[in-house]
This record gives sequence, C-alpha cells and structure tokens, in this order.
Amino acid sequence: MSHNHSHAPTDFGRAFAFGTVLNLLFILIEAGYGIMAGSLSLVADAGHNMTDVMTLLLAWGASAAAKRPATARHTYGFKKATILASLLSAILLYLAVGVIIWEAVARLRSPVAVNGGMVMAIAGLGVVINTATALLFVSGRNDDLNIKGAFLHMAADAVVSLGVVGAGFAIRATGWNWLDPGVSLIIAVIIIIAGWGLLKESLHL
Repeated sequence: MSHNHSHAPTDFGRAFAFGTVLNLLFILIEAGYGIMAGSLSLVADAGHNMTDVMTLLLAWGASAAAKRPATARHTYGFKKATILASLLSAILLYLAVGVIIWEAVARLRSPVAVNGGMVMAIAGLGVVINTATALLFVSGRNDDLNIKGAFLHMAADAVVSLGVVGAGFAIRATGWNWLDPGVSLIIAVIIIIAGWGLLKESLHL
C-alpha cells in the first residue's frame, strides 16, 4: 500500500498536467475550425471543453492539497486562489454561453451553411482526446475521489463530442443546417449545469 501512495502523486500530477495542456490546445483547434466550418456546435463544444480544463485544475489542486501537510496559511491561500480562478472562469464561460445562445437562436431562424464533414472530423478528434484524457485517470478512479471525478467528467465529455459527430454526419447527409444551432443550444445547457456544479465544488473546498 505504501508503495502505491508514494508514486501516485507524481504519476497523477503528470496526468493532470498533460490532460490540461492537451485540452487547452484542442480548445484552440476546435474553436478555430468551428469558425472555419461555420459550425456553432464546434465553437460551443470548445466552450464545453473549457469546463474540462476547469475540472482538471480543480481536481489537480484538491488532490495536491490533500497530500500536503495542513497549515492554516497554505489552506487559506489555496482556497482563495481556487475560488477566484473558478469565479473568473465561470464568468467568462457564462458570457460565452450567452453569445452562443444568442447566435444559435438567430441561426435557427436563418440557418447558415455548415461544413458537416469538417464538423465530424474535428468533433471526432475531440472524442479521441477526451477518451485519452479519461484513460490517464482510469487506474486511480477507485482510490481518489478527485481522480474519479476527472475520469467521469472526461468520459462524459467524450459522449458529448460523439453527439457533435452525429450532428455533423446528419448535416452532411441531409443538409439540415438547423441541427448545428440545435446541438449548440443543448451544449450551452450542459455548460451552464457543469459550470454551476464546478463553482459549488470550488466554494466547498
């Protein structure tokens, strides 16, 4: 047992760092290609992936803090930094969600041509990245609640990205461009729920 505990912090510290960087890079790629493809659902999914980064950072911080000696100064500093970072991230996320909802409603009224093939390709990459990130934490999901939370969140997000792949396929097959803003609205609701959950989680650290 002691052997596992001595190596877990280093191993999962690297997993959190790698997962965070990987998802940040993918956010930039997905948002960029979403704009190129005229796809609001890809842009919305990029926003949703930002909640992944928030989740990973919170879980990483909580996991690291749990392994450090408890001192009033360090605990207060960690909580304050986490809460401020979470509040800032939530404000930015909700502003982005407001823009997504506004644009989605406008596109439902006047659909815009969407490159379904590009949507499928980029969202498919999202499925791979979210699945790969989830697998980084699969070995520790039964030993640490923070690691389990990161694993479950990333696995669920792979399913969301799979839904965007499905929307891209349907748009390509049928030409129903209204599916893109429709899926965007669903993702916007998911972001609102996930963002609120992360805020509450950070406030209870």
